[in-house]
Amino acid sequence: MNIPRISFPRIVIIGGGFAGVALAKKLSNCDVQVVLLDKNNYHTFQPLLYQVSTGGLEPDSIAYPIRKILKNFPNFYFRLADVEAIDTDKNKVKTNIGNLKFDYLVVASGSITNFFGNTEVEKHSMAMKTIPQSLNLRSLILENFEEALLTSNLNERNALMNFVIVGGGPTGVELAGALAEIKKGILPKDYPDLDTRLAQIHIVQSNECILKGMSEKASAKAEDFLEKLGVNIWKNVRVTNYDGKTVTTNTDLTFETATLVWAAGVKGATIKGLDAEEFVTRGNRILVNEFNQVKGFKHIFAIGDIAYMASDEFPNGFPMMAQPAIQQGNQLGDNILKLIEEKQMKPFVYKDKGAMATIGRNKAVVDLKNYKFQGVFAWYVWMFVHLFFLIGFRNRMVVFVNWVYNYVRFDREARLIIRPFKKRLKR
Repeated sequence: MNIPRISFPRIVIIGGGFAGVALAKKLSNCDVQVVLLDKNNYHTFQPLLYQVSTGGLEPDSIAYPIRKILKNFPNFYFRLADVEAIDTDKNKVKTNIGNLKFDYLVVASGSITNFFGNTEVEKHSMAMKTIPQSLNLRSLILENFEEALLTSNLNERNALMNFVIVGGGPTGVELAGALAEIKKGILPKDYPDLDTRLAQIHIVQSNECILKGMSEKASAKAEDFLEKLGVNIWKNVRVTNYDGKTVTTNTDLTFETATLVWAAGVKGATIKGLDAEEFVTRGNRILVNEFNQVKGFKHIFAIGDIAYMASDEFPNGFPMMAQPAIQQGNQLGDNILKLIEEKQMKPFVYKDKGAMATIGRNKAVVDLKNYKFQGVFAWYVWMFVHLFFLIGFRNRMVVFVNWVYNYVRFDREARLIIRPFKKRLKR
């Protein structure tokens, strides 16, 4: 990999997500060599992926070059690599561009979509965890309406204009709200010769409420917002199969749709070498102690979505969200330096800063530690927080300008089929 060997300890970080970037920034000006490996050369702001999928933002608005984040820091190296395995005996990372020795290893590989073993659903549905997946979904949505114009088969036309979202968490709720606003304000203008009122948006939730991780008040208000936007919410219904045309459930309910978006869960993106049963637990996550050390190792760590650290308040591990990842990255930076200096490390304590979700224009729900509110003010808070955590002044300005334009014009300019993507209906 052409990385020089120097006297400083080498810390290898796998993954350029929230956790990996936070850790790299924490270590950037210290007497260590930091090597960050990722299969993409950019960091993705995942909370806004749904806006890329629905034409609200272009992908470069929520992506930022990893090299630019840490360009001014000494002894930092980035390599575009796909990590294939970890050799824990030889302290070596194996990648598609070569092998690399490490003194300390941090796995921050994040999470991937969890289809719970349903291969048919995985084959025919759409995920939304990465920028390429979001662009595929955007193309599919637009292409479906283009094809709906051409067919004379009423059932096929309805299937092309129907959307089923599996999962009522923040991703599913925010995507449903965005699609409902497109149906209301944009599709009638883009497709005046198509009766877009027939388009249907469904959320299928396997338990009794949406936004289960938030307060009952937030869940109820979000449901009210969605219903007023015309979204159909089906609770206590579980999707069992999807063949590319028909969605079947554990009830007598079925849906005819050309677009099924799977937002029902995620699982840890484990790596060969640390994927044995002794390391991996619930949610395919790597079991770590209170210092984020992987079971059985002093010098190998896991942080972010991939790490499973149970506590009294979170017996099933911390939420697979940005805040725990960022906090673990910052804390581990201090702890690795303490470990190098043979000092006592500090246990990780998660500071829950709350949760929020937006349902659309002037509609959001926010749960803070001492305050819970919904509506217009919550929507402004949601926008401010997301702008604040975006990396890069340009990204913040581009997103802000886009949001202002979309708000004033009630429009989404990025309705572009840049690269066609099509899963043909079975005829």
